[in-house]
Amino acid sequence: MAAAPLILPVGLLIGLAIKLVSPGPVLFKQERVGYRGRRFTCSKFRSMVVNADPSVHQGHLATLMRADRPMVKLDAKGDRRVIPGGIWLRSSGLDELPQVLNVILGDMSLVGPRPCVAYEGEQYTARHNRRLETLPGLTGLWQVSGKNRTTFEEMIDLDVHYVDHKSLFLDLRIMARTVPAIAAQVIEQRLSRNNGPGVG
Repeated sequence: MAAAPLILPVGLLIGLAIKLVSPGPVLFKQERVGYRGRRFTCSKFRSMVVNADPSVHQGHLATLMRADRPMVKLDAKGDRRVIPGGIWLRSSGLDELPQVLNVILGDMSLVGPRPCVAYEGEQYTARHNRRLETLPGLTGLWQVSGKNRTTFEEMIDLDVHYVDHKSLFLDLRIMARTVPAIAAQVIEQRLSRNNGPGVG
């Protein structure tokens, strides 16, 4: 890949930083649901302590899927499971850098819907499953359209719109909007944490 000379040094620095602040593996691997429901192993830089309780996120996600409110991340106001620097990794999207390997392997694309976790996909309706009609992506229409300010159903609407209107031009527009969207998310995360303590 043309970007390898940049990605590899950045990845090595992130991996070293994780090793320095938290014992355990550098990468976190998790089963995700991809194109037409096919399961694959998705890799991320580990931003939480080893053996973090997954039921916390599972319950939070289940609530967001039922509620008509913005999909604010669990760590928006603080999460004790997150390692030092983990919030920055997550808000900047750098924790997802290893997913470039998933793109190379054909499990993901540069642009597409967010790959959902298995327990989320198990609750999908037929309408929700429409977002699985294309490869999941590193970035996508939802990610550059407000993301944490949208509800779960609004995310589905955006993903279905992408599936129905997928084109090279749309992909290029999304990629061009990705860096500004990430910058806005980092600023929003910082302001959110400065406005009060988390709820855990």
